[in-house]
Amino acid sequence: MLRCCLCFLSENVSLLFKLYCLTVMTLVAATYTVALRYTRTVGAELYFSTTAVCITEVIKLFLSMGILARESGSLARLITSLKENVFGSPKELLKLSVPSLVYALQNNMAFVALSNLDAAVYQVTYQLKIPCTALCTVLMLNRTLSKLQWFSVFMLCGGVILVQWKPAQATKVQVEQNPWLGFGAITIAVLCSGFAGVYFEKVLKSSDTSLWVRNIQMYLSGIVVTLVYVYMSDGAQVLEKGFFYGYTCFVWLVIFLASVGGLYTSIVVKYTDNIMKGFSAAAAIVLSTVASVILFGLQITVTFTLGALLVCVSIYLYGLPRQDTTKIQPSETKSSKERLVAV
Repeated sequence: MLRCCLCFLSENVSLLFKLYCLTVMTLVAATYTVALRYTRTVGAELYFSTTAVCITEVIKLFLSMGILARESGSLARLITSLKENVFGSPKELLKLSVPSLVYALQNNMAFVALSNLDAAVYQVTYQLKIPCTALCTVLMLNRTLSKLQWFSVFMLCGGVILVQWKPAQATKVQVEQNPWLGFGAITIAVLCSGFAGVYFEKVLKSSDTSLWVRNIQMYLSGIVVTLVYVYMSDGAQVLEKGFFYGYTCFVWLVIFLASVGGLYTSIVVKYTDNIMKGFSAAAAIVLSTVASVILFGLQITVTFTLGALLVCVSIYLYGLPRQDTTKIQPSETKSSKERLVAV
């Protein structure tokens, strides 16, 4: 009897922890999108987005080291862990440099997209990461999707097409925008998100190495990659105006939200499922839309409303199947083509 009660309590705590992580991710995602859009459309001195991405990686590295230090219990154990798993494992660093490079490109594309698209339009369109992640999950992790899940994927794509058919306009934004450039940037970000997320999930769940050790490995590579991107993209201007040119309290808020969001994403990938982090997107879409109407004077159109509704419903349908997808299944003998249509 006692064992049953303890198991029930453990399951409830686990469920509450997952709900807590997804709730925080929802709030962070909505606030991050709106705040980033605000910093790219308001203010005369526009900051360098490449430096913001770099600072985000540095903050995530220090946060991960702090959490690993707490897990280790002492400074000596922390140093030993870093020597063995980080500085003493160049192959592992090289392995994690792949998602570092892809995530760096994704984060920079997010700045380009939100400079040219409204926050609500961006939030809806960005949900294309779900079908992209689903496809990568099938091909890279040997999992299968149900017919309902594939139906929801196509429904989501239809909703995004409706949103982009006649994009909603923001009356309070006066800066020049290029919707096609924004859509191209978000397309690249979606592809990067799907591949890097599943790749990182596979690395995490294929070994017993600590989540925070993996994060440190990835963020070290990420800092190098983003510094190179700063030099290649804005090197001359950064040297002339300074690394922190144009930074305001709102820019630092965006950096903080990006850092926290990155860590919560790692937690969700580790303890639930990589594509489960997309389920909170429906609430984030609603919050971003409300904020865009208030702050940017977004004019809601019929096509935007129908498209956003389709996206929210598709996300809900995608999460209906009650299957345990938190573990990597053994390789099957089926071909990739056969797995794509498996029920």
